[in-house]
Amino acid sequence: MFGIEVGLAGIMVLTVVVIAFILYLVPIPLWIAAWASGAYVGLFTLIGMRLRRVPPGTVVNARISASKAGLDISINDLEAHYLAGGNVVRVVNALISADKANIVMPFKRAAAIDLAGRDVLEAVKMSVIPKVIETPRIAAVAKDGIQLIAVSRVTVRTNLDRLVGGAGEETVIARVGEGMVSTIGSAESHKAVLENPDHISKHILSRGLDAGTAFEILSIDIADVDVGENIGAKLQIDQANADKQIAQAKAEERRAMAVAAEQEMRARVVEAEAEVPRAMAEAFRSGNLGILDYYRMKNVQADTAMRESIARPGEQTPPPTTAR
Repeated sequence: MFGIEVGLAGIMVLTVVVIAFILYLVPIPLWIAAWASGAYVGLFTLIGMRLRRVPPGTVVNARISASKAGLDISINDLEAHYLAGGNVVRVVNALISADKANIVMPFKRAAAIDLAGRDVLEAVKMSVIPKVIETPRIAAVAKDGIQLIAVSRVTVRTNLDRLVGGAGEETVIARVGEGMVSTIGSAESHKAVLENPDHISKHILSRGLDAGTAFEILSIDIADVDVGENIGAKLQIDQANADKQIAQAKAEERRAMAVAAEQEMRARVVEAEAEVPRAMAEAFRSGNLGILDYYRMKNVQADTAMRESIARPGEQTPPPTTAR
């Protein structure tokens, strides 16, 4: 009797396990919900999703939402997009938003945008409600040398056709900044830019800066323009200082050359003076110079020295003292 009871209990447990497995493999409530919502999905399709490790709830609920919004999306397309690593719910919500906004967007395009790593739902929202991008403070110098610091606000709208492979917000900001620098730099005076800042936005818009990007530039508004430093005067001062240093270096070079030449001439004079005693000795030996001639020369030298001391009294030397 006890063995029969154990056997019945085992059968009941096994039955419960089998039923639970069948209910898991065949999501009956989900099948009923899809059938009642008009987005019918076959039982074998749901079983195949379980076997392919695709959550039936995510795919079927997305199909139900699309069906209720009037969109006919194949269950195979949704399952394939999930297996490719896409976000099925976000793609379906983006398609619904695009349809309500009268924006033509096929499922393949939405799936491609999602698989490219972009938020397709945010892209659709930006296509309906444009986004304002504020550039950082950009400094540029007009032709008169005055620096201007400007900030602009760029209103962009998503271009769904170029969203896959198109450049992002960073490219738009960089191109707008380049256009601002170019426009301010070509202005004759900074006053002209301050008087008509709209010339900057008009010039930038005329250059078609949104080409190759995922956005369409609607407007560019100059939010603020501040006057910076006088870069032209600063550069002139730096150039003048550089020229001054170059001139000083050249002058120092010429002075050094003159000192070297003077020292060389003095060396030659000393060398020539050193030859005088030798020449006088040779003259004594050869008989060309006598003692009287030598004394006359000494007298002339003494007289010359005395005249020079009289002419420059401040440099007179005291007479030699006689030793006692």
